[in-house]
Amino acid sequence: MFGECHAHIAMDGMNYAQAMARHANIPDENHIRTCFETYKKKGVAFVRDGGDAFGVSRAAKSIALDYGIDYRTPVFAIHKAGHYGSIVGRSFGTMREYAALVDEAQAQGADFIKIMTTGIMDFNVFGRVTGTALEAAEVREMVHVAHECGFAVMAHVNGKRAVLDAIEVGVDSIEHGNFIDGECVAALKQSRTCFVPTAAVAHNLMGCGMFDESVLARIHDAALCVIAAAVEAGCLVALGSDAGAVGVLHGQGALDEYACFKEAVADQTLLDERLGEGDAFIRATFRHE
Repeated sequence: MFGECHAHIAMDGMNYAQAMARHANIPDENHIRTCFETYKKKGVAFVRDGGDAFGVSRAAKSIALDYGIDYRTPVFAIHKAGHYGSIVGRSFGTMREYAALVDEAQAQGADFIKIMTTGIMDFNVFGRVTGTALEAAEVREMVHVAHECGFAVMAHVNGKRAVLDAIEVGVDSIEHGNFIDGECVAALKQSRTCFVPTAAVAHNLMGCGMFDESVLARIHDAALCVIAAAVEAGCLVALGSDAGAVGVLHGQGALDEYACFKEAVADQTLLDERLGEGDAFIRATFRHE
């Protein structure tokens, strides 16, 4: 089984507020162990976390060894103050503050750096991304600082222009990447950036009654089209379900994401070859030098 390349072990796939309350005073070790037990049962032996603001993924790093799981974490994600990201990490106002957060992540044992450059997709308005994307020049400096410290960069990013900017400045992985097109696929093909689409999120929200079903269907169909194009083009792609997000359960999420990929790509041999390449890239790249 391929690894789970985008998870949030602090979350539980059901209710964010309740999950965070569980960790309010100290990371809930029982929750962490339950997640790892599930990953082990599902045959998932590699997990790359997306960070959290409560130190849960940091605590999980040593616990994972008890289950034979290779677990990587940025400890916390980094976002610019006033922009999306407090849900999973820490904020900065100036580049000096950003560099200090990179140093802090390193001191806490981070395996890589995760940055937030845009908001999230609006599940009720197709094509809309919440908030304002960071300027390319600022993202470039953020990536440069992390790379100079020997870290790979995982980038939460949605929307065509923001994704093209992230690829251009050299992020090591694009997470989510909703609402992109053939131009983005072509840019991915020419880069060494891995695409982790987290298609299971919209798919698993269908039928829950929380959002506009027609919009969810369009988001899912668009994601499948991009996945198919990226696999056919020979881009680096990897399985990451955003496990822990509402509707996406730990362990099962990786299987759900794989099902989305199989729905998009008929050639199973080609699909597994591409996913194997992406999985190997993530494992080799997202470790601190």
